[in-house]
Amino acid sequence: MLDPADEDFARDPYPYYARLRAQGDAVCVTLANGSRAWLVTGYEQTRAVLADPRFSNVPPQGAGRPKADSPAQRARALLARHMLNSDAPDHTRLRKLTTAAFAPRRVDALRPRIEVLVKGLVEEVAGRIERDGSADLVDAFAFPLPVLVIGEVLGVPESDRVALRDWTYRVGSPADALPPGAVDEAWTQLYGYFTELIAAKRRSPGDDLFSVLVHDSAEGGLDDGELLAMAFLLLFAGYETTMNLLASAALLLLSHPQELAAAQADPAARWPAIVEETLRHASPLEGTTWRRTTEDVALSDGTRIPAGASVLAVLAAANRDPAHFPDPDAFRPDRYLPTAEGARPAPHAAFGHGPHFCVGSRLARLEAQIALPLLFTTLPGLRLAADPAGLPYRPGLLVRGPRVLPVA
Repeated sequence: MLDPADEDFARDPYPYYARLRAQGDAVCVTLANGSRAWLVTGYEQTRAVLADPRFSNVPPQGAGRPKADSPAQRARALLARHMLNSDAPDHTRLRKLTTAAFAPRRVDALRPRIEVLVKGLVEEVAGRIERDGSADLVDAFAFPLPVLVIGEVLGVPESDRVALRDWTYRVGSPADALPPGAVDEAWTQLYGYFTELIAAKRRSPGDDLFSVLVHDSAEGGLDDGELLAMAFLLLFAGYETTMNLLASAALLLLSHPQELAAAQADPAARWPAIVEETLRHASPLEGTTWRRTTEDVALSDGTRIPAGASVLAVLAAANRDPAHFPDPDAFRPDRYLPTAEGARPAPHAAFGHGPHFCVGSRLARLEAQIALPLLFTTLPGLRLAADPAGLPYRPGLLVRGPRVLPVA
């Protein structure tokens, strides 16, 4: 049985995934909530599933544990109508409304603002260390940077970020890892928050993405439910993955001082390679959203997944497939360095594949490539203030990263 709330599994799920990968293209497992699901853990198989329209993104009715009707369940159902839970043509229509905001030109134009934000946060980290002797790099750096950036892109007030972090953490975690009622309360709070935010944008629009989407809604682009769901998705996806990328990269560099020294000696080549290797080695998205088979599907090894089955493509496992990544459990940024022969490693699957490839991937890379060099250049003596083997990790099968990262 797989318990996504188990602390040991959250800290190191890779041996479990390796055992599944050795058994076949997909393996049916029993989850702690009593449901059964097919996990896909190989690199080629994951990419194939994510590009195959027979694996629908539309959640089945009554998925998971049966729950009585309640305001929280209605709020969850409305906020879950986002584009990651849709197929073409709805997905195509919804995605098109966001692509302009994350176009390369607009993302690259954020560089000066990101640099200013990073410098301010590094100063805060230094101040906490000087005052208290240590600082939590997740709370002081990895979390606030992407929240500030995506908040400015979307038009979310900075004063709301702490509450939003708490609510999105809860809805992205297994209910078994939280106190009773915590997840339901978070769905209700998120629904109320975005309802009020959208009303405020209608009264006083700005030049942010939420204001644009509200205007598009008035012109027939989105209905009210889709607007709420889009607001939730863009905020959740806009900071959760980047937060985990920054925290995981910092932890890996502090645990591998030789790689940090190499990056300081050759920053132009090494920092982009560190970001790519972190995305592969410590995938911020552990798994995709759930898929559902619309018909019986035979995989390449003969495994047959029946129609109506729940299927999870595990990105973290695909990124450690030894058939495509030699020495997959090692942190080796040099695998992403340019070579004289022009050889390139297999592209990692950290941002997904196919129609649902992450629309914000360029922004996440940009933030990491700016933030990490500035952090370690400004604070060259930064060191871990806790045993990395004992750090708690985010539970669940959706997002993954250290929950705290004490440094001194």
